[in-house]
Amino acid sequence: MTTTIPSIPMAAAIPSTLILLILLSTTSEAKLSLDYYKSTCPKALDIISSAVVNKQINNPTTAAATVRLFFHDCFVGGCDASVLITSNSFNRAERDADINLSLPGDAFDGIVRAKSALELSCPGIVSCADILAVATRDLISMVGGPFYPVRLGRKDSFISKSTLVEGNLPRPTMSVPQMIDLFSKKGFTVQEMVALSGAHTIGFSHCKEFAARINGSVVSPSLNPRYAEGLKKACANYKSDSTIAVFNDVMTHNKFDNMYFQNLPRGLGLLASDEGMLSDPRTAPFVRLYAMNQTAFFDDFVHAMEKLSVYGVKTGRRGEVRRRCDEFNNLTT
Repeated sequence: MTTTIPSIPMAAAIPSTLILLILLSTTSEAKLSLDYYKSTCPKALDIISSAVVNKQINNPTTAAATVRLFFHDCFVGGCDASVLITSNSFNRAERDADINLSLPGDAFDGIVRAKSALELSCPGIVSCADILAVATRDLISMVGGPFYPVRLGRKDSFISKSTLVEGNLPRPTMSVPQMIDLFSKKGFTVQEMVALSGAHTIGFSHCKEFAARINGSVVSPSLNPRYAEGLKKACANYKSDSTIAVFNDVMTHNKFDNMYFQNLPRGLGLLASDEGMLSDPRTAPFVRLYAMNQTAFFDDFVHAMEKLSVYGVKTGRRGEVRRRCDEFNNLTT
């Protein structure tokens, strides 16, 4: 049954309060909530968890890869799954920006598996943005990190362009002041930046990202000499094989803990951007705190991740629920 809205004569005066109510009713956005899928897809969280946990068991790099994918998604236009879109003849998407070319395939595959399972159970209900946020949380917890609540109801973006990436993501060669400036522009404090950097306790980096620290006649003096020699040997052929990588945390690379911070004063910080946090007076106190107190790190990491997970989210009509995570529902977008 259709409802006919009666026309209002042009001469009729419409109270300003009524106009405001009309505008609010047409532009209001749904709010994120912990039980967003309670009635529409009650097993959503279990389905996501099952898919990504199985992926992690078979491919132990999945957790670190997914955390990185989530961060790269959120810091470019918000947590809206824009990084998952594949380029086509109409559009060069975010994932094809230079800094995103090294994003591991295991992370993308884990999200695709979760989405496929959800589409069988409750088609068209759960957004890819929500899947990525929940998968990240579950995988962090699976490898020893803290569990935290994830509010749901994100919509998937209508836009994914490689030209929007540059300048929005930290690079491993950045100085601490540059990183602080980048995070500050997005509303994150120095402490939150340091806490989020602790995610480097899992995962790996490609040799080209730190080659300047170990090549040439002068090795970075902040590196432990034996560690530097080990990196040189591991990366000896990186120019001919760009896939060569080493673990960020040489001590406990598959466990989410505070070892990343303990490594920095020992000269075992892999990236220049990591090592710099130990010498800058704005970041050093947090590095020392987290190195001594894993509970403090976990508490602050949870706070920062909860804040990150709602950064720039799309709700209501500002986004869609994609049928596939790698393409818009309207393929010509």
